[in-house]
Amino acid sequence: MNTFISTNQEALIASTVVFVIYLLIRFISLKTIRRVAKAGHFDEMRTRLVGKYVIFGLSAFLIIVLIFIWGVKFKDISILLSSVFAVIGVAVFAQWSILSNITAGVILFFSFPFKIGDYIRIYDKDLDYQGELLIEDIKAYHMHLRTTSGELLTFPNNLLLQRAILLLHSEKDHTEESATD
Repeated sequence: MNTFISTNQEALIASTVVFVIYLLIRFISLKTIRRVAKAGHFDEMRTRLVGKYVIFGLSAFLIIVLIFIWGVKFKDISILLSSVFAVIGVAVFAQWSILSNITAGVILFFSFPFKIGDYIRIYDKDLDYQGELLIEDIKAYHMHLRTTSGELLTFPNNLLLQRAILLLHSEKDHTEESATD
């Protein structure tokens, strides 16, 4: 055990420093996400989902850094990596729309052009409904929209970034209008 520690002292110290930095960045990132969610009045479930995405990305980056610190030679793990990347490549290609919806969900979270409770109109020639839509929920892959007649419409997040959307008013404004009528 002492031989391992003495021969790998630099790698152990570097790994410890990198892990502490990882924990610090993770803490700051999650705190920032919560702050953005609080400022934008976002749903707690949506906030946790984006937090999971950030933790996953940071953890993958940590593993890559640790591999470099410990001096794992690429030629030693090239067969493993090529197999893993082949499987991931097939999965990514097959699930491209799911990944684009998840990415769009994260972009919508941070840009927050609209939130749950807002009324919007989507300008899409393929969408049969052109009236007001209430945003009921924003999920990882899609949005739940309620029509004025009470029908539930599920709309993919990636299409929300590709279509023209008019923000009409929030649910709060809508209830205030009803109260004054």
